[in-house]
Amino acid sequence: MEQFDYIIIGAGSAGCVLANRLTADGRFSVCVLEAGPSDWDPFIHIPAGFMKTLVNPKINWLYEATPSEWTGGRVVAVPRGKTLGGSSSINGHVYNRGQRMDFDSWAQLGNSGWGYSDVLPYFKRCEEKIGESDELYRGKSGNLKITDLEWRHPLCDAFIKGANSIGIPTNTDYNGANQEGVSYVQRTTYKRRRVSSARAFLNPAKSRKNLTVYTNAHVTRILFEARRAIGVELKRGDSSGQTQRISAKREVILSGGAINSPQVLQLSGIGPANLLNDLEIPLVHDLPGVGENLRDHYAPRFTARVKNIDTINEKARGPRLWWEVAKYLLGGNSIVNLSPTLVYCFWHSDEDVRNKDLQLTFTPASYKEGVQSELDDQPGFTIASWQQRPDSRGYVRARTSNPFEAPEIQPNYLKEESDRTVLLAGMKLARKLMKTDALKPYFDYEQYPGEKVQSDDELLQVAKERGTTTFHVMGTCRMGPASDPSAVVDDNLCVRGIEGLRVIDASIMPNMLSANLNAAVMMIAEKGSDLILGKTPLEPIVIND
Repeated sequence: MEQFDYIIIGAGSAGCVLANRLTADGRFSVCVLEAGPSDWDPFIHIPAGFMKTLVNPKINWLYEATPSEWTGGRVVAVPRGKTLGGSSSINGHVYNRGQRMDFDSWAQLGNSGWGYSDVLPYFKRCEEKIGESDELYRGKSGNLKITDLEWRHPLCDAFIKGANSIGIPTNTDYNGANQEGVSYVQRTTYKRRRVSSARAFLNPAKSRKNLTVYTNAHVTRILFEARRAIGVELKRGDSSGQTQRISAKREVILSGGAINSPQVLQLSGIGPANLLNDLEIPLVHDLPGVGENLRDHYAPRFTARVKNIDTINEKARGPRLWWEVAKYLLGGNSIVNLSPTLVYCFWHSDEDVRNKDLQLTFTPASYKEGVQSELDDQPGFTIASWQQRPDSRGYVRARTSNPFEAPEIQPNYLKEESDRTVLLAGMKLARKLMKTDALKPYFDYEQYPGEKVQSDDELLQVAKERGTTTFHVMGTCRMGPASDPSAVVDDNLCVRGIEGLRVIDASIMPNMLSANLNAAVMMIAEKGSDLILGKTPLEPIVIND
């Protein structure tokens, strides 16, 4: 049996950061286990390759959410990365941290050291923001390169101008002092290539003798002596592969993400006792919160037909696509270097409350049936909207004791009325932005849902018919104090009631962030590495308004 100081389950956004930090001084041996292959696929590294990675079963778990009332009985895709870099290798490479109040709410729930002033230094340590920015908020010497989108399009400029005309200001750095406003996106790309967590953190550490990385290594369960994690059991390749065991002298660190981490815990005997009994899994520790508290952002998308200008739709086919590829290879501005979203808009659903609860996105492209993997044949643009901090909660539960069977995923989208109320405001704002004077020269007609849809009930029906995930699942191994019966880990990220086991990924988030989650996951891993190594936390950055 191989033995290491630390075993990291999952080489995703968090696992790659941890691998780098835990091996940096050479004191500890670390083994990283990734169920998927190496990140060799070229579509991982080409920014526009997200359209391929979203549907590639070789590098994507391709999970599906169980149908529910507010998805109209539809199955909603839940893509998750299955390769080095995890979801940072297949996502839309948008860098968005979230608001100060989000992290302050974590601390207010009893999680010491997780307020905004505490986590800001770790965000800064993680990143290298290319270009002009306020160094009070932004890092300049980290591993992760962050760039501003340089590509410009008249439709995007018109959308921003239209947002300004209805009172939404331009904000050139939504990761700085304030999030609210509209601007082109910031991205984890550099010199026409994706900067995944693997590229930024794992690759620089691969030459270290104290780091071992195994791909195609599917962890089937965590091993225990009494209530102490001592290692893992895994199979190389598929379910027919040979079973191996690896031991951990210090800790096992679970970084499988919001879907896989709770499933691995449940398969290992940690979770709700009634669920494990039903699945005939021997109980190690009854921890009811494992797999609960799942949340995700749910977004309907409005699309419009466009006139008087080209959109990405036309540029992405035939001879024009080859011209775009040539420009990309020669280092020019090209659609091959783009993200699925080009403009971000942050606003609020209620002028009286103004609690910064809406996020909208714009792109000069549209997709067939609202799916972000196949462009429309005709010119179009898309505006999506969603509630930043949804109240609806779901769950992730193992269906059987077979570690190769996908778990049941039920986000319960829009179950809470408060979510529907905020989403309606977002949809109405999206339609208002679609019809500003600035966009009028290009706006032909509303293609979906169409002008006939006007009432609140009709708009909610649209959300049922076409709403989909924004790929931001979290919360299934929630961090919280001992008084929180749903908490799975404490504020040191240690699994409650178990020694030698931590969870470090999006699943530990106690509340949803007003953001895409990739930036915060890497921050959590940065801070988590200091917790593991017993380092003094970075000095908080206190900002006085």
